[in-house]
Amino acid sequence: MLDNETKRRIDTARDILVGKVPDPKSQVEQITIALIYKFMDDMDREAEKLGGQASFFSGDSARYRWTALFDPYLSGGEMTALYDEAISKMSESPTLPDLFRQIFKNAYLPYRDPQTLKSFLKEINGFKYDHSENLGDAFEYLLSVLGSQGDAGQFRTPRHIIDFIVAMVEPQKHEAILDPACGTGGFLISAYKAILNKGNLTYEDRLRLMENIVGYDISPDMVRLSLVNLYLHQFPNPKIFEYDTLTSKANWEKYFEVIMANPPFMSPKGGIKPHDRFQVQANRSEVLFVDYIAEHLTPRGRAGIIVPEGIIFQTGKAYVALRKMLVDNYLWAVVSLPSGIFQPYSGVKTSILFLDKQLARQRDSILFVKIKAEGFDLGAQRRVSDKDDLPAALALLKEYRAPNVDLTGFKNLLGLGIDDVANLAIG
Repeated sequence: MLDNETKRRIDTARDILVGKVPDPKSQVEQITIALIYKFMDDMDREAEKLGGQASFFSGDSARYRWTALFDPYLSGGEMTALYDEAISKMSESPTLPDLFRQIFKNAYLPYRDPQTLKSFLKEINGFKYDHSENLGDAFEYLLSVLGSQGDAGQFRTPRHIIDFIVAMVEPQKHEAILDPACGTGGFLISAYKAILNKGNLTYEDRLRLMENIVGYDISPDMVRLSLVNLYLHQFPNPKIFEYDTLTSKANWEKYFEVIMANPPFMSPKGGIKPHDRFQVQANRSEVLFVDYIAEHLTPRGRAGIIVPEGIIFQTGKAYVALRKMLVDNYLWAVVSLPSGIFQPYSGVKTSILFLDKQLARQRDSILFVKIKAEGFDLGAQRRVSDKDDLPAALALLKEYRAPNVDLTGFKNLLGLGIDDVANLAIG
């Protein structure tokens, strides 16, 4: 649970930076780097208090200890130079574990105003590393300021939509879980929390689960944020990799029981140039990501994917081929979302595709559910609303998925219809 004091500290840190670092994504990166820097020093202090030795800031790196930044004999310029040198050299430090070297990769200080840095570091100094979920909740709040994640059609997925998809896909503690365009790791964290909330996990179960949760992202900045997000949720060695899902073959032979994603909607000018392993020949990122996800499910695999609505209705050859593949082998439900769900960053109309290889073979129809309201209004401010179709939609989807459901009675009872879409989907 995020307490008011932690929220205030995060908001104040952003307010201090905004004059020098106006971009919200850059603000998040600077706060992330400073927090991890401070937490490494906290862990060293704790080790020393227990009779051990510093492991992060030892040897030549000892002069970069967080506390050294607050030496009263340092001038503002010297403090700034020391901080900038420290964060830029962390990725090369032999005393840092690989996880931390990845977090500090390409880190730098984008301004040189000592007064701003001093005020910023003073605010960060109020945070303290502990082993609870509190820091993870705080970091998720920090990440919530991210709207657009980049120029490639990536948008931060609203938390309640992520949780809806996770609740429907129902990842289990023994399953391998992937987000192939993980951004800040929202789907992975939600899946982890959902499994923890079921209880009955031994220590060994937790360790295995953390090994089974995997994320890929093409952006080094997103990899950094995702690594920190999982680390602050108690993942000792998060499996987040800088990886181009669409053009690299390196991980093609890895398959997963659960895949959930909100892949980039936009393709670069000229399209994607994918490798030759895809079943559907395309140069559109949204087509290729859905193909990748479908093809990388195990025989018992399940997926939930947010897609632009063009996936369902576009008549281009690649879209038709993709829909045929999905209808024949994977797709069992489509949930249409309101068009303002990514406001104020995009008005793009989206849907959720639910894939289940076993269930698709047992059904000769596909369930369509239209969400008109999802707990927020559709204006630019996205204010909370008491109108929310998601709980009813979740119950409907689970009932349809049930093994012995009477599809005829189901249709008549609920009045929402189960449409055989093979002809529409194929062309």
